[in-house]
Formats: sequence, structure tokens, C-alpha cells
Amino acid sequence: MADQSSAILISRRTVPLKRIFAVIALSLSLPLHAASLERLADDPYWIALGHYETGKLGGWRSYVDDDDFFLAEHGASDPAAELQATVKALYQPAELGDRHPQCVYPARTRWLKAQLQLNDLPTPDCAEYRTWIADVNPHSTVLVFPAAYLNSPSSMFGHTLLRIDQPDIDSHNTALLSYALNFGAFIEGNDNSILYAWRGLMGGYPGLFALVPYREKLSEYNRLENRDLWEYRLNLTPEETTRMVEHVWELKQIRFDYFFFDENCSYRLLELLEIARPGIELTEHFPLTAIPTDTVRAVKDAGLIERIDYRPSRERELLERAAPLDADEQAWVLRLSQDPAQLDDAAFTALPAERRALMQDAAFRLVRYHANDEERSSNAQRSFQLLGAISRNPPPALDVERPPLPEEGHESRTWQLAGGSRDDRAFAEYGLRMAYHDLNDNLDGFPLGAQIEILQLKLRQYENNHWQLQRLDLANIRSLTPRNALLQPLSWQVGGGLERVLGEDGDTPLVGHLSGGAGASWQLHDDLLGFALGTARLEYNEDFAAVIAPALGFNTGLLWRNPMGNLTLEAAGDYFHNGEVRRRLSLNQQWEVSRNLGLRLSAQREFSQLASPVNEVQLELRWYHY
Repeated sequence: MADQSSAILISRRTVPLKRIFAVIALSLSLPLHAASLERLADDPYWIALGHYETGKLGGWRSYVDDDDFFLAEHGASDPAAELQATVKALYQPAELGDRHPQCVYPARTRWLKAQLQLNDLPTPDCAEYRTWIADVNPHSTVLVFPAAYLNSPSSMFGHTLLRIDQPDIDSHNTALLSYALNFGAFIEGNDNSILYAWRGLMGGYPGLFALVPYREKLSEYNRLENRDLWEYRLNLTPEETTRMVEHVWELKQIRFDYFFFDENCSYRLLELLEIARPGIELTEHFPLTAIPTDTVRAVKDAGLIERIDYRPSRERELLERAAPLDADEQAWVLRLSQDPAQLDDAAFTALPAERRALMQDAAFRLVRYHANDEERSSNAQRSFQLLGAISRNPPPALDVERPPLPEEGHESRTWQLAGGSRDDRAFAEYGLRMAYHDLNDNLDGFPLGAQIEILQLKLRQYENNHWQLQRLDLANIRSLTPRNALLQPLSWQVGGGLERVLGEDGDTPLVGHLSGGAGASWQLHDDLLGFALGTARLEYNEDFAAVIAPALGFNTGLLWRNPMGNLTLEAAGDYFHNGEVRRRLSLNQQWEVSRNLGLRLSAQREFSQLASPVNEVQLELRWYHY
């Protein structure tokens, strides 16, 4: 009994003694580490762990916009103070358990232990982190690029995320059990796509990292938004993947600023890859903008890509299956998708079996395409009936041709040099577009009918060295998605900025405008689109009696993909409530000289009741260079 009492007494004394020894050890070790800490505070890896960048006026600032991430009072702007606070915090009592800094900051802990040989640290029980990392079971990494989706402004640039795979990904094909690592805007409420794009441009949302089952993201992009998926398997080792995922644990519910063009999904993932493999430099290539396709190209150029896989969207699979069907057969597809009982219709059963197989499969794919817009029970019943018919009369395997790789398209920034004449006045024109693509640009890697231009400036120099601002586009977005017998998408456009318009006596005042339109597009031939949109415009024009005036109008034309490049032929008009009428005919043909070089011939004729018609012709060299 006396021995037991002595043991209890010793045990009770041991805990405070351990704490005292830990504090003494820390006090003695800190002076020894002082020189090392000063050196480590400037180490690129510590800078990466804190997401620091050089401040505009010198010093440091962290992209992290959340005090909970930092241990030092001024840790967001002082990497050295944050490093010292972290080392001190690692010696806190092990009894803190999951709240211990070693449990909260596993990536910092691992690195500092290796750099400073911190072999005397307490050993807290990080049960929560241990369970989480075992569940994720990180082994390898895939960069996933959901391609651009024309009918959503927030998706027209594409997107990137990382897939974290488990060790048996290849042997057991367990991709659906993997996790998706995503950075995105945290949206409270139901902002529409236009508002999302605007607030994203202005930094109106916080950004958060999220690790969710990959099957959920796959459903969202591949099915909900009908976006093709490109999967780039990276050559990261299991140790590198684990190092990156450890840091993701440190970023749980930590807020960043989110900006659509630079501090976005793609830029944040580049930061994580720099943590996974110390020494690679990815973010330094994107000081102004980080367009997803450009970041994929940077990852490829860094030698990180091992293999590329392609997953077509539901929409692409549906259109591929329906492509060999004639108009009558596509009408059957519509009827079968709405009422599978027509599978037993005598007119349908009389058709050749191989044609029925194609129509049944197309009808099933059409039902699945609309699955998110309809009642689940009705959809499931129709799907079941069509699947039964497919099992009895199966179609040939669907082989979807892989489109050009997104990163093989032209680079996102465009430099422009043009010469031309406006009536009898010669001019030179100089332009810069920050992003990204218009209807006539080199097409490889982009869908036909997509345009998204952000921050475009054009300066014009007339004879006698007369300079003027020709236009400044804040945004100019167009989505010309063709309608067909099975799908009826809306085509639309929206834009705003400053531009010169035809005024009184041939003058060209600079006006501000917001404009938009909606209508339809049709696939007139394999490489020919026709479109017609009704438009609305709000214009600030000091030549008007009321300087702000609305207008209604039209925009119609053709888009032809030809052997030289893309050609557009357009007619547009604006009819203002004050009686002014403007109309315009234009022709643009681009020659695709190389991937990042184009030559464009443009001609237009402008009409206004205030002046005689004006003709303008120009030849423009376009250099795509980030």
C-alpha cells in the first residue's frame, strides 16, 4: 500500500516537473535557435506556408485574410514574428490535445522539427487530425480542369481543382472514393451568375478551401453544369502529396480574399503545389492575372504532368449519340424521353433495330441531361423504362472524340497593332486586352461561339499625330450556344465600358454604355452558326439633351469556321427613345498564323441620321502573350 502511495505521489509530481523541464528547455533553446530562426523566416518554404507576398510598399503581407490563422499579433505582415510564435507554441502542454498547435499546424510542425531538430517537443494526442488524414489517405494528386461552360458567366474561364487519390487508385479504380480539393468563393444567399461575376471581379466574396468527396464535384461539373473534365495526373510522390494535404488541414475555415482574375481558384492551387514540392516556382508567373488555362500550362511547363485523361460532359455525350440521327429520328428521341410507353408504338417497333438502339440511348441520355430540372421520381421511372429497352437492344459503344487540349489554345493576354483608314483619314491603332478570347480569335482549345473579353484598351493615332482613346471595355461577354431539336439553350451577350460612336457631322464622341441582349443561335452547317438577338443599351452621351438615354435594338449575323480561321458577318442597330438611330454592318476575318499569332481584316459601315455613312477598314496583328 505504501508503494502504491509513493507511486501516486511520484506520478502527481511528474506532470508539473515535465512542464518545468519543457519551459526550461524552451528557454535554453530559443537563444540557440535565434540565428536559425532569423534565417528560416526568409526561407521560401516558410513564406509559402504563410502565403506571404511582398507588399506594395515593401515588407510582407499574407494573402490570408483571417486572424485565426496567425499565432503572432502581427503575423499577417511579419513572417519572423509568426515563426517565433510558432516555435514557442509547439512547446505548449500536451494536455491541450486537439487544440495543441502541433495538431492545428501539422505542416509547420513537421518542417520546423526537421529544420531545427526539435527532438524535445511534447507529444499531444492529435486524434481529430489523425482520423482525418487516415480517412483522406493521400497518395497521389490529379489536377482537374472543368472546361469552360458557355451559359454561365462564372464558368466561362473554366476552373481548376485537385483530386487527392488513395494508394489503390489504379488497381481498384477508386477515383470516386477520392477527395476533391477546391478553392472557391464563399457565397451566402442566391446570387445570380451576373452578380457573381461582378462581385468576384471586385473582391466581394471571401475565399475558402474545401475538401469534399470527388464524386460530389464530378456530379456538379460533369452533370449539373455539363462541363467536360480534363484530369492531369501529377508526378508528385506520396510524401509530397501528404505534405500538401497537411497544410490544407491548417487552412480549414480560414478565409482568403477572392478575386476572379488573380487571387482565385487556380492561383491558390499553385501555392499548394509549391508547398508539395519545394523549389518549384509557379505563382511568380502570374503577377496580374491567373486564368485557369494559363495555370494549367504553367504546371505542364514545370514538368509536373504525368498523364492526361478526358471525361466528356453529359451534353457532349448526348449530342455525339444524336449526331447520326436524322430529323424524324430526333423527333422520336424527344417523344421517347417524354413518354417511354411509345417504345411499344407500332411505328417505332417497325424501324430497324440498330436505329432504335441509337434513339433509345439518346432518349435515355436526354432524360439524364434534364434530371436536375425535373422531379426525381418521374425522371427515375422514365430512365428505368428506357434502360430496360437498351438492355434488350444495346447500341454500339459511344466513342467521343477528344477535343484539343485547353492549354494548347492561345495565351490569355492579347497585344494588338493595326493600321487602317476611316473614310479618307489614315490611322494606326494600339491595343491591349488583359483577357481572354473573342469570336474571331484563334480557336484551338476554345468552343466556337464563346467570347469573354475583360479590360481591353485601344488607342488610335490619326495623321498629324492626333491621339485619342478609341475604346475601353470593362467586359464584353457573348455566348452563342446553338439550339437543336433536343436542346434549346439561350444565347446572350453583355458588355460595358467606353467607346466612340458616330455623332453629328461625322464626329465621334466618347460615350459610356451598358448593354446586353438575348436570343438564339442555330447550327446552320458543321462549321457555320447563325444568331439573332434582341438588345438593350443604356448610354451616357453628352451630345444628348438628356445625357443618359436608353435604346432597344438587334444584333444578328453569321459565325463561320473556315480553313483560314474564324469569320463573322454582323448587322446591329440601336433605336434610342430620343429618336436617334444607329446601325452598323461589319465583317471580320482572322487568319491563324500560329498558335499565338493572328492577322485580322476588319471592315465596317456605320449609319446615323445625324451624319453620312462612314466606312472603316483595318488590318490588325494580334499577338497572344501572357
